Amino acid sequence: MKPRMWLAVFAVGAAVTGGFGAGASAQTMSYSDAGALIAKSCGPSIEKYCPKDNLGTGKVMDCLKANQANVPQQCFTDYAAVIASISRRVEAQAEIFKTCAATAAEFCPGIQPGDGNLRDCLVQAKKVVKGACLKSLVDSGWY
Repeated sequence: MKPRMWLAVFAVGAAVTGGFGAGASAQTMSYSDAGALIAKSCGPSIEKYCPKDNLGTGKVMDCLKANQANVPQQCFTDYAAVIASISRRVEAQAEIFKTCAATAAEFCPGIQPGDGNLRDCLVQAKKVVKGACLKSLVDSGWY
């Protein structure tokens, strides 16, 4: 992947942490997959129409929208899907310990939170974890 495309990955992450969109999809994608999808769908248009715009400021998307007539619609469709998916992943990671509190109490008694101990226990107990906790593990990308 070109260095410029790696910056696109960070731009996606910045957009997510900036509060853009909040999808409710049950599936999430990794930052790597998200960056690869954006690079594939939008990369040629970014390089053609927005080569001087800073990827981390949102100016690239502004530039793409300004050139929307020439940018493939798939770029915008994939961008929206990436934002929704990564937003769901971030949300799931933030809520997982609340969602899985009862499961953790049942299957991970005595585990001290910190350094990923509780997350690791929940992932190791994945065969018996069910319901909302299992969904959170999947959505968080930890399962």
